[in-house]
Amino acid sequence: MTTPKSAWHLSLLLAGLCAAGGSFAHGNVTPSAVNTDGLEPLGSEWRSENPYRNSKDHDKALSIGASAYNQNCAACHGLEAKSGGIAPDLRMLDEGAVGDEWFVERVRNGAVRDGRVYMPKMADFLSQEALWAVRTYLDSVHVTE
Repeated sequence: MTTPKSAWHLSLLLAGLCAAGGSFAHGNVTPSAVNTDGLEPLGSEWRSENPYRNSKDHDKALSIGASAYNQNCAACHGLEAKSGGIAPDLRMLDEGAVGDEWFVERVRNGAVRDGRVYMPKMADFLSQEALWAVRTYLDSVHVTE
């Protein structure tokens, strides 16, 4: 039998869990700034392919991208890009130009279905350099199955 006091504690616990769960909902994300010092500036014209993939800046981009991913993407896409089912598993993102095309489309336009924001337009918050650094990180954790 639940006493009034234990029922009150249970309601507080459930309210807290619901509030915590809501903080991880898609769309309610304010991306964190990413320091891209040391990467080649890319300008305002969006590149169609990852400029850091085979460049002298690759290792720096990989390091920056790993940090930026953890700050801005992992809450929905999972640690090390291993999705728990909330959002696409980014380890399986196509390699090369095909994956780059999808990546650019998604980070620039976000994902909205039925009026609900599932992913914000990340390019509104993060620089092209930061986002291509994230793509460089995603290349490093790529799996085929």
